[in-house]
Amino acid sequence: MPVDHRDDETNRFQRAPTGPWVTAPRAPANQPRTPRRAPGRRRIWSVVIFVLLMSSVGIRAYRDLSRPEAWAYWKDQYFSPSLTSTLVPRVELDGSAQGRTALAIRGTIGAAAASWLRDKIDQAHLIPGDVILLSSPGGDVGQALIMGETIRARGLTTAVGTADASGGVRAAYCASACVLVFAGGKTRYGIKGSALGVHRFVTTTPVHDPTAEAQQTTGIILNYMSRMGVSSSVVEAMSQTSDVRWLGAREAEAMNLVTDPLGRP
Repeated sequence: MPVDHRDDETNRFQRAPTGPWVTAPRAPANQPRTPRRAPGRRRIWSVVIFVLLMSSVGIRAYRDLSRPEAWAYWKDQYFSPSLTSTLVPRVELDGSAQGRTALAIRGTIGAAAASWLRDKIDQAHLIPGDVILLSSPGGDVGQALIMGETIRARGLTTAVGTADASGGVRAAYCASACVLVFAGGKTRYGIKGSALGVHRFVTTTPVHDPTAEAQQTTGIILNYMSRMGVSSSVVEAMSQTSDVRWLGAREAEAMNLVTDPLGRP
């Protein structure tokens, strides 16, 4: 009887280490193949989509920056800040032997002054009780209010003056919106020879009803000053004149604008 060797081949195949396998079926010779899209065409479309996206972003950015207030913010935030600061490691304002770290700020309060101040406070690692020294003619009211809120939230104190490298404090002035920043101090020092100036706030942008806008601004400032512990009489002093009115030392104390007078004669 003839021996069928096909069974032996099958057993040997099933015992192979790689296990059984089959050859992939071949496509019929007459079946049409799906044409492949040229890689170059996909790249072209990717470039076109990218250009369209960037164009839309650029147009939107141009529209945003074309507004005066937007450009003023970007300029003050990234290109030429209107305020400058100097970190003074040690100033003595309250007679304490160890002194306090102070951040001396000078210049006009610009459109991005609030975020600028937060960054400077973080960089200086100021802690509650440290000092913000102010020397400014004023500027943006809205930014000044936020700056004052930031100073109060951080538990910082304020004073009007400038400082040298040795920590000596010299007299300076703080007027208009700067007074709002000064009011944010948890303690507000009065430096001999320094001055606080107030006046009526007006808007510099066109509004539908200037009177209503002025009343709203006055209400906001009155609420802010009240929360900061300052008498409403300071708002009355502001509303009395469009020119800067310089407050006397005793007047500022009576308004509780200055809470801790220093160097008073």
